[in-house]
Amino acid sequence: MDFLLFVLKSIVLGIVEGITEFLPISSTGHLRIFESLMHFESTTPHYVDMYTYVIQLGAILAVVLLYWKKIKDTIINFFPSKVGYEKSGFKFWFMIVIACVPGAILGILFNDLADKYLSGSIIVAVVLFLGAIWMIYAENKFRNNNLTKQKLSVTPKQALIIGLFQCLAIIPGMSRSASTIIGGWVSGLSTVVAAEFSFFLAIPVMFGMSFLKIFKLGGFNLLSGTEITALIVGFIVSFIVAVAVISKFISYLKRKPMKGFAYYRMIFAVIVIVAGLLKIF
Repeated sequence: MDFLLFVLKSIVLGIVEGITEFLPISSTGHLRIFESLMHFESTTPHYVDMYTYVIQLGAILAVVLLYWKKIKDTIINFFPSKVGYEKSGFKFWFMIVIACVPGAILGILFNDLADKYLSGSIIVAVVLFLGAIWMIYAENKFRNNNLTKQKLSVTPKQALIIGLFQCLAIIPGMSRSASTIIGGWVSGLSTVVAAEFSFFLAIPVMFGMSFLKIFKLGGFNLLSGTEITALIVGFIVSFIVAVAVISKFISYLKRKPMKGFAYYRMIFAVIVIVAGLLKIF
């Protein structure tokens, strides 16, 4: 494979990942479409599948960087005996664990099937479009604009509801961010709190998915120097872009509705479907 071209494609995919990971427009769906459009392929079995998940870790590390103070506080004040249960890091991460359980179970059972049968560009575009309609309906029915100053405090019931909604993200194009934010709305959280909880929830979820894909691939020892370089470049680029996107996304949610992202999903989906029918992919 052409080293420079392969790495340039990885840079583009890193930018796509960094922009889309935390927006409710499906990073996995966008990556699948752009990988197909640019013919990002490898002779190593399952490399592209693994690559898709691993570069998402770069975007997840942006959350660790930007929210490091919060993460550090939960570690320092982890034990309830020090600050009380409600303010303890134990309570915070226990809610994350509760929210992870449904997705972890379904992910282990069905993620490979979803990747195999639901990753086609046309299918992803249809899911993007239908998910956009669902976003508009959910925002009109459940979003509470009066809770923008609510603290990041989630109950076990709310965490479980968010976790159940996150299961929908197994379908490429649905969007983990959109699913968890809608789950937050349904459980009574504000948009900002739901989004920030979604950010923290992404940390164990994406680390788990990435290491699972690497394990199934057989580790990095099977990869060529070009493939490893592309992986590192995509990882770094996604991290840098995600750092710039996250704070702007939260600022946007404080001022405007999410339906703007839904309209984008519809337009993008139509373009992809038309392109697919014209055999551009």
